[in-house]
Amino acid sequence: MSDSALMAGAFDGLAGTYDHDHHDAVARALLDLAPPAAGDAVADVACGAGAVALRVASLRLPSSPAVLAVDLSEGMIAVGRALAERRGHAEAIEWRAGPAVPLPVADAALDLILCASSLHFLGVRALADWRRALRPGGRIGFTLPLASQFRPSGVFADLVAWDLPLPEDADQACSLAADAGFGDVRGRVVTVGTRAVVAVVASAPSNDSA
Repeated sequence: MSDSALMAGAFDGLAGTYDHDHHDAVARALLDLAPPAAGDAVADVACGAGAVALRVASLRLPSSPAVLAVDLSEGMIAVGRALAERRGHAEAIEWRAGPAVPLPVADAALDLILCASSLHFLGVRALADWRRALRPGGRIGFTLPLASQFRPSGVFADLVAWDLPLPEDADQACSLAADAGFGDVRGRVVTVGTRAVVAVVASAPSNDSA
């Protein structure tokens, strides 16, 4: 079985018992650091049940383009779609079940790419793809767990990307974005309940041709 199929199956199995409160809190922390501007084309990458996309939808004007929410897990997408309908955001989010890398968008199509609690499964190839998908000067925002607190087990331990070391602090998390060619990098550690995550925001070069 491929890693993609394993990943989809693993998260399908979590869809009915997902910790929405934790992921909602992470989404709020990420969007406090990387809020969308009016009219931004936004993607929620490896969105899970769509905590970030739902939060963005709640902040947007009705005329804003729909948020693109992408995840391998059809189960997670189904949960997110149901939440969006219950919260009155059915038309504000475009749900896609499929790979998050590469993003299913044209080059230079997005203004803001957000990724909560998932980059450590995607690896550094995601950062390169985000450069491709962003318009010049576009922004990324992502969160990662602290290495000292992350203890994956079972299939999830096998699915963590080998090429993206988890950070011990905000500086190390920011270095991941800087090393991938992003500038104006800022980050901070945020405590969410009993857990801590690092949130980072950065910008693509204004003349990016990658």
